[in-house]
Amino acid sequence: MSWLQRFIGRITRTKTVNDDFHETSLRRCLNTFDITMLGIGHMIGAGIYVLTGTVVHNKAGPSAVLSYLFAGVAALLSALCYAEFGARVPKAGSAYSYTYVTVGEVWGFVIGWNVVLEHLIGAAAVARAWSGSIDSLFNGAIKNSTIATIGYMGKENEWLSDYPDFLAWAITIVVFIIVGTGAKFSIHFNSTFTILNGIVIAFIICAGFYFADIDNWTNTNKGGFFPFGFAGTLGGAASCFFAYIGFEGIAVSGEEARHPEKSIPIATATALAVVTVLYMLVSISLTLMVPFDQTDPTAAFPMAFAYNGATWAKYIVAIGTLFGITTSLLGGAFSLPRSVYAMADDGLLFSIFARVHPRTQTPVWAIAVFGFLAALGALLFEIETLVEFMSIGTLLAYTIVAASIIILRYQPVTKCQFKLKPEEAPQDDDAVSEKSIIMKKSKSHDDFGKLRSSLKELPILRRFEPGSCVTMATVLMGVLIICLCVTCIYGFPFLTGATWWIIVLVILFGGGIVFFYLVIVAHEQNDAFMTFQIPLVPLLPTLSMCFNVALMFSLSYLTWIRLGIWMAVGLVVYFAYGMHNSRENKSETGYGPMVEYTGDAALGSGTSISHLDEEIKEQQPPRRDEGLPADY
Repeated sequence: MSWLQRFIGRITRTKTVNDDFHETSLRRCLNTFDITMLGIGHMIGAGIYVLTGTVVHNKAGPSAVLSYLFAGVAALLSALCYAEFGARVPKAGSAYSYTYVTVGEVWGFVIGWNVVLEHLIGAAAVARAWSGSIDSLFNGAIKNSTIATIGYMGKENEWLSDYPDFLAWAITIVVFIIVGTGAKFSIHFNSTFTILNGIVIAFIICAGFYFADIDNWTNTNKGGFFPFGFAGTLGGAASCFFAYIGFEGIAVSGEEARHPEKSIPIATATALAVVTVLYMLVSISLTLMVPFDQTDPTAAFPMAFAYNGATWAKYIVAIGTLFGITTSLLGGAFSLPRSVYAMADDGLLFSIFARVHPRTQTPVWAIAVFGFLAALGALLFEIETLVEFMSIGTLLAYTIVAASIIILRYQPVTKCQFKLKPEEAPQDDDAVSEKSIIMKKSKSHDDFGKLRSSLKELPILRRFEPGSCVTMATVLMGVLIICLCVTCIYGFPFLTGATWWIIVLVILFGGGIVFFYLVIVAHEQNDAFMTFQIPLVPLLPTLSMCFNVALMFSLSYLTWIRLGIWMAVGLVVYFAYGMHNSRENKSETGYGPMVEYTGDAALGSGTSISHLDEEIKEQQPPRRDEGLPADY
């Protein structure tokens, strides 16, 4: 059994973060406005112009307004968790980095692999939306000519598109080239297009309310407000989650932010608030302009204005569509290579992806390889397939981030993975481990993760090490949340019929969730960090887990099959390469520099470069050219 313990220890080791965690090979050149515009631009592109029509026509009808609201609430809960982690760990990689620091290496890899999937599929889906918008201006001439020339590629196939979309392939390549020129140019490009897109959206909302007909909501002969039932509204919310993934791009940009501790929480909250309001207003506008069953999923707003006789508005909407979808595509293209870079920099993916170009200070190989893969996805797959596939990976990542917040918040100071800068360290050596560069003094430092003083006589809980009981309770609570959601979603007909056995299951699972929640709150919470902290922990992260799991099980079984295939490939990569080549493994085994994670190839204390293996030196990412302006 000792080999099993060693194996579990290896895959659950956590990444340590020392005093150099602000150091990076990337260029810190983004301010709060830049990051906010990046998030807004990423979120209001394809979601408004393409996804809204699909959700209204195929899933929710007028209740798409509530679908966006539910998805926005779930996104807000997840975003708050991201904001806390992003302020503490300002590194590229987002959920991956947060999970690696808190839960362990294998979970960090699983989340990182899903984050890569999220941005990869997201870029491909948005490129298909961009192509479809151009094609709609020419009344489908591009699609028809492609099919006439090449023939159908996957007609009525649930895996492939009807035809190869060469225009989507080309625009994806162009946008990844723009991203490769550098972060600041990419962000300026994004901000300009986002502002122009905002002007067009304001026009759509105002003009839509001018043509509004409340009969489209109230007339039961037209389906009423819930033509697909509440289940359709919930299913629509699962698809609408695609529209909100841009907030993760804010966290991914943390390694290039000048002041990430301040910028990331402000940008996250501002971007989500603006985008949620816009999504609800445009969905209200669309569903009041035209009956849901006459909505065109591929060109919803141009056809809605044509339905009301305002064909001239088609061209204004088309311009806004191109602006919005371009910024959304740029956001995905910006985030994807940086997520890959973060994993490669830790040794979990191939080291070539961590190489940074000395002039542009961008991960060029990650941009080239994964940009090509995104273009290939845009060429071969239909947008609806891409959206559902991406949503499930995103929801899984958000669920584990929420659980990680609970676990981290109840860890003792000595397990928080942060250390003090040498010049700020207290003279008392015993106190060094109880301080952090981002921690404040607290009277309860010694009690973090322990049972509250009034409950210390509980016979079972008092036996656990500080923080370990909360970790177990969080995992078990997550399992019960899954069981409860599966029971309620798939057993909904039995639940409405008051079948006794399903009511018993709901009571058991619900009672178990409440029990483990109370176990968590029975412990002392770590409140010593001075950076942004999500309020009402563990309540809000627990609600986030519930929302995300419920949305995951609202997706189709084919989406789960695709996720299983993607995860199988990822685990092969991890166990064949990442587990053996990670920085933490090299540090533990002595085959590499004894370092703690710094985001750069920093050496640990007492280690000379002359003592390092040449192979290990080659695997370290190149440092930023010191001759270049830092612009910190």
